[in-house]
Amino acid sequence: MKKKLAILGSTGSIGIQALEVVRNHSDRFGVEVLTTQNNCNLLIEQAIEFKPNAVVIGNETLYPTLNDTLGRYQIKVFAGQNALAQVVEMDGPDTVLNALVGYAGMIPTFQAISSGKHIALANKESLVIAGDLIMNEALKNSVEIIPVDSEHSALFQCLVGEDPATIEKIFLTASGGPFRGKNREELGQVLLKEALNHPNWAMGNKITIDSATMMNKGLEVIEAHWLFGLRPDQIDIVIHPQSVIHSIVQFVDGSMKAQLGVPDMRLPILYALSFPERIATDLPRLNFSDYPTLTFDHPDTEVFRALGLAYQAMETGGTAPAILNAANEVAVQAFLDGALPFLGIPAVIERSLEMISVISNPVLNDFIETHHQSILQAKEIISDRYGNFN
Repeated sequence: MKKKLAILGSTGSIGIQALEVVRNHSDRFGVEVLTTQNNCNLLIEQAIEFKPNAVVIGNETLYPTLNDTLGRYQIKVFAGQNALAQVVEMDGPDTVLNALVGYAGMIPTFQAISSGKHIALANKESLVIAGDLIMNEALKNSVEIIPVDSEHSALFQCLVGEDPATIEKIFLTASGGPFRGKNREELGQVLLKEALNHPNWAMGNKITIDSATMMNKGLEVIEAHWLFGLRPDQIDIVIHPQSVIHSIVQFVDGSMKAQLGVPDMRLPILYALSFPERIATDLPRLNFSDYPTLTFDHPDTEVFRALGLAYQAMETGGTAPAILNAANEVAVQAFLDGALPFLGIPAVIERSLEMISVISNPVLNDFIETHHQSILQAKEIISDRYGNFN
């Protein structure tokens, strides 16, 4: 039988590639739900092609346009953030691909798990913000969480059939982003167009900036901590500019397993959707002659301060990663808007972590309240240090 999918964030980079996977394997996958925040026109195109049972537009002002167009296709149309969380509870989908960016994905992940839906997780922030809560809810409801991030997919693939107790260490690989090898003085001169020019991956603006600051890798460290039940000292990062080795597991006997492939997000998307099967594809194959040299290096957490702050938040625990994530979202948007210099991003995050009290044993509402408090605090820090920011 076909897997029936709800794709949250279907008009973003991951969502578009996921629908390409569905298009190429229509005998395996069907679409029950599609969602977007603002991209009404593309959502309409996707809905007409894939004929889901329902669509959700986060921006409620766009509801009339969407409803008027899709009404003739007998597609249910919903709007607003509450609808986004509720639609994952519908009976139709059995798997939810969460490709939302940032905090917006956390509540839908929790709601989907509570409803017994299996999760293909591209929204790393769900685990960054509320990893303990999310993983316990998955255990309680016998729900599988299959990672979509290329690094976590690689780790997951390396660990299939292995005893988790035999893991000694994992290595998350990182391209190093567009500023690999630069010092802090050089980072102080970074322009927005330079930060948006990633050498290997095509991603949305927020994730691309996170890659440039290396916060994206920091968030992935916290995600791996919860996803694989690892201590902070078991998670390391290695700079690998070619982005061919996606991650490595080192076992207690000293052996290592790595997953390799071309940098193409359709591969981990397909794996997450088809697991435990592997489906034949005509996607590009890795040709070793194209990569005669593979290089590796250590990250510099003094230059890329965001990475060090992520480790700090993970070790603190409780709501500290939620503070980190919220402050980062505000700071990245301020940088994109021209209201903050590049090095202001980690500075705002660090000050937010200093100023906001951490709740050690949080429940769901604590994560929600901490997020909103951290948003306000980060905006205040930016306003005080760098001028008005709304």
